[in-house]
Amino acid sequence: MKRQDYSAGTVKHSFWFSEFRKVIYLINRGETLPDIKVLNLRENIFAAPTQERAIQIFNTVSKRVKVLDPSFYTLFEQTDIATQKIVNLIAVIMTDSLFFDFIYEVYREKLIIGSDELADSDVRIFFKAKQLQSEKVAKWTDYTLKRLGTCYKTLLMEAGLTDRTSGNRKILKPILDNTLEQCLKDNGMELMIHALTGVR
Repeated sequence: MKRQDYSAGTVKHSFWFSEFRKVIYLINRGETLPDIKVLNLRENIFAAPTQERAIQIFNTVSKRVKVLDPSFYTLFEQTDIATQKIVNLIAVIMTDSLFFDFIYEVYREKLIIGSDELADSDVRIFFKAKQLQSEKVAKWTDYTLKRLGTCYKTLLMEAGLTDRTSGNRKILKPILDNTLEQCLKDNGMELMIHALTGVR
């Protein structure tokens, strides 16, 4: 996975599963991302409230789609909703280095030690550690960090990895579909398998 600079941009983004699904569907029908960009502007395919939001959704979702090898697109339509949500989450993780670190250092560690609970304190401790490691994160306000933590919890819940977003959340360890696991291995993404299933 290519590392990017840490960013708090996720506070402006959502899981956007149905939008991600729509883009993959269109690509599998022969449309290109430039085609979909035009279609989005012309027909508001994501039912966004404003054109500005429609553009933002497309830009974010297309970035997520582009980080995946095309082999994931075919697999996506052949699997169940639970697996599709995991593929969407993987794309989110791959476009956000800080969120990847959260999954790898917090979620994965919880699975390794056999804890089935994610607490708000876990999120706070993660960000405190990152503030010590990164000058960029150290400059973010408490308000930004709180919003970012809320976004991370929402992403996990929408992907089916926790039961809710507030209070102490029950961790729901995903069972990776065999074809998805093989696709990840074929693309040199074993680290993603470890992150999501709690492997050392």
